[in-house]
Amino acid sequence: MVENAVMAATADGVTSEDVQSAISMAVMEAQEGAVTSEQVQAAVEMAAESAAMQVAENSLTAEEIQSIVTAALEERAMMEEVTRETIVFSDLNWTSAQVQNRIAQYIVEQGYGYPTDTIFGGTLPNFQGLLAGDIHVTLEIWLPNQSLGWEQAIEVGDVVSVGTSLVGDWQSYFVVPQYIADANPDLRTVEDLKKPEFQELFATADSRGKARLVGCLVEWSCEASGAQQIVAYGLTDYVEVITPGSGDALFADLYAAYDRGDPWLGYMWGTGDPAFELDLFLLEEPPYTKECWDTNKACGFSDSLVLVAVHESLLPRAPDVIGMLQNWEFTVPTYFEVLRWMNANEGSEPRDGAIWFLNNNKVWESWVTPEAAARVNAALAAES
Repeated sequence: MVENAVMAATADGVTSEDVQSAISMAVMEAQEGAVTSEQVQAAVEMAAESAAMQVAENSLTAEEIQSIVTAALEERAMMEEVTRETIVFSDLNWTSAQVQNRIAQYIVEQGYGYPTDTIFGGTLPNFQGLLAGDIHVTLEIWLPNQSLGWEQAIEVGDVVSVGTSLVGDWQSYFVVPQYIADANPDLRTVEDLKKPEFQELFATADSRGKARLVGCLVEWSCEASGAQQIVAYGLTDYVEVITPGSGDALFADLYAAYDRGDPWLGYMWGTGDPAFELDLFLLEEPPYTKECWDTNKACGFSDSLVLVAVHESLLPRAPDVIGMLQNWEFTVPTYFEVLRWMNANEGSEPRDGAIWFLNNNKVWESWVTPEAAARVNAALAAES
């Protein structure tokens, strides 16, 4: 195709349009990898301008056209090589993190031309992956849960915070259904769990006569924090912690109790699926202070600060993606919009929710360049 175009362009009566057509055909022929339309267009325009100048001087030969085409393709290949480095996201094992990942991955792939991948896991192992550089982007670093590890990582310089998400989300180790709070007006604080009547209320066959409390997963950082709170509140002799095997198991335990109208006590957070769907009540705890949290944790969690973090190696090689993450503004109400749609569409996966969000909430366009937004919208249109 290139040879035919070049021969045609060198025939008598060649015009700049002929040269433009020849070069465009050559670039299309070479277009096998990921490259942005602006990069291709820049290469084409540079080559076309050079060729057109030579045409005007009546000095264009077949070899010269071929040289111009080759140079344009070489420049395209160099730019393509940069975009091919994969960006790995931390696929944390809960829905909000996975929805955010799928949104970011789609934008990064379609808008900026980077391949992406994910590593699935819990808070603790995936944070180690981020520190090691095996993971490049984590969209949910939860503080104060991960405060100690985060502060140490910042001192070393392996990771960088570039933004926030889910601003103002809450969490508590001492959540009950609202119907339990309504039926038991004397159950209002964590101290009330020491009363015999509430030992009996929450006791089950597997709790050894104590109040059964469904805690965090072992691989989540809140598991250690919650265990420290129980000791600090003097609840060790009053609650028996049951550790769920997965986030889904935690949710299922609460859903099952709620459906039956049974007592339930345990850990939950504001963007956990049950918190969106069920009416819950948080037992009162002493208010959070940093001094308390850094010592014995005899206080409640603070409103969560959820950071967007990257490994430092991503900064020089993907500044355009860093710019997007600095503008990232995925709020709790926005997430609930996505979750509401997913719940209404049975069988929806996080990617389905991400595509719905990108099509129906254009706030993401303010996170990216106009050129990237145009490419993402074109990709979305092609999927519909």
